[in-house]
Amino acid sequence: MSYAEHLNEKQTSQQFPIPGTAQVQNSAGGYSFAVDEWTRLDRFLILGCTGGSYYATERKLTIENADAVKKCIAADGLRTVRRIVQISQEGRAPKNEPAILALALCAKKGDLATRRAAFEAVPAVCRIGTHVFQFAEYVQAFGGWSRGSRGAVAKWYSEKEAKDLAYQVVKYQSRNGWSNRDLLRLSHPKAKSPEQIAIYNWIVKGEGMGQEWPKGSPVELLWAFEKAKTTTDVNEIVRLITDYRLPRECVPTEHLNSPKVWEALLPHMKPEALVRNLAKMTAVGLLKPLSAACTTILGKLSDKDALVKARLHPIKVLSALLTYKSGHGVRGSLTWTPVGQVVDALDTAFYTTFQAVEPANKRTFLALDVSGSMDGGEVAGVPGLTPRIASGAMAMITAATEKQHMMAAFTNTGSMPSMHMHFRAGLTPLDISPKNRLDVVCEFLRQIPMGGTDCSLPMMYATHHKLEVDTFIVYTDSETWAGKMHPVQALKQYRQSSGIGAKLIVVGMVANDFTIADPNDAGMLDVIGMDTAVPSIMADFSRV
Repeated sequence: MSYAEHLNEKQTSQQFPIPGTAQVQNSAGGYSFAVDEWTRLDRFLILGCTGGSYYATERKLTIENADAVKKCIAADGLRTVRRIVQISQEGRAPKNEPAILALALCAKKGDLATRRAAFEAVPAVCRIGTHVFQFAEYVQAFGGWSRGSRGAVAKWYSEKEAKDLAYQVVKYQSRNGWSNRDLLRLSHPKAKSPEQIAIYNWIVKGEGMGQEWPKGSPVELLWAFEKAKTTTDVNEIVRLITDYRLPRECVPTEHLNSPKVWEALLPHMKPEALVRNLAKMTAVGLLKPLSAACTTILGKLSDKDALVKARLHPIKVLSALLTYKSGHGVRGSLTWTPVGQVVDALDTAFYTTFQAVEPANKRTFLALDVSGSMDGGEVAGVPGLTPRIASGAMAMITAATEKQHMMAAFTNTGSMPSMHMHFRAGLTPLDISPKNRLDVVCEFLRQIPMGGTDCSLPMMYATHHKLEVDTFIVYTDSETWAGKMHPVQALKQYRQSSGIGAKLIVVGMVANDFTIADPNDAGMLDVIGMDTAVPSIMADFSRV
């Protein structure tokens, strides 16, 4: 290599930084741009870091992300709390746990104003019992209990209407090593009604539910739960479910193999519980073709308003789709024969759960990173859902929206003809149609031979073949190192040769602090994969 190659600002190997830029070395050894702490905060809140990545362990990513949250708190604690609440309440993240962890950090590590704001935000972020148990776990880990944390937990209990509180404490009795009894003894919430007093007595002492409460009483659910624990009659269990809307968590395990019990649970089952229990309902024989249960389930999965209101995240639908279609559990021994109509309904529901996307009507080149690093780790802790598969699912949203699009993947083989051998060894067109069902697309992506990722190839290919592209979209973990040129340099060359002010959107699929997008170029956008708002954001950016 000559000295000129070391100093070339127009074409620099991705194994070296572009001269004159602030690029940093990524975990794969290549060079990328560093995202700021606010982008890192968003990535963590939406993607989490469960399972780690190919190049970084879960522990390493967790520590790095926690440090990023602390930097945001130090820079502007109130802004940090507002962002946590916004992403949590809008249902933009697959899981709420990263938001709870970040909120606990604000409550323990922020200044006085930040701590007060964080404690006030507890009911908005910790909406169910599991959430408040997770908050308690993090409060304990980050320094222990204070007057503020006790007051926030006490308010979580005391501000709930008795009927809602009764539902929460029977459905979520304990999680993460914490129970409702533990939290009540720590926080000492004040009861605001006789019904709340009865609920507290039941939680702490197990008293007060020996006699049936009047029909319609806010605490009748507690009595029904106690009754269910002692009965062996499945018909009595069905009656309790029907009359008192007893949730699945309150049904003794020995009765959960009865089709009658699931049939009683089904009418009041919320969307997230529904997709989570499709396999079980099929295995026990309730869900089968042409059955009344199948008709009910298909209706629920097609109810757009209910899906949106329930904040059902697309990734949960995708996880349910991939698991249900497989016919066997990921961890357990449960097996079932999938119902084709249900698989189709889950496929439709996946697209429904994203915000409505108005087409940009731009010529779009979609490029998927399917390298080895994209096959490491899990997105949001979903078994088998690697960044490779998640990126394909996200790309299908844009492909279904934009009529003029082409799709390719970075692989170790290539079928796109080019005068450069480097293209043949790195870019493969994908014969995927938006009409293909999502589970079929995911399986197709699993079979693609992985290779080193050169994210400059889409722009180089378009330049060589004189393609007219308005927007390049790359789905990646930004852990790239292969290639004789950085993507930003390839984009600039494409703009100069084509005369088109093309844009580059980088969809980050891992919660690290790298991006191939130049933060100083207004024609480049860095967004977070699996954010329900991303397809609309990308379309808006492409359109302007």
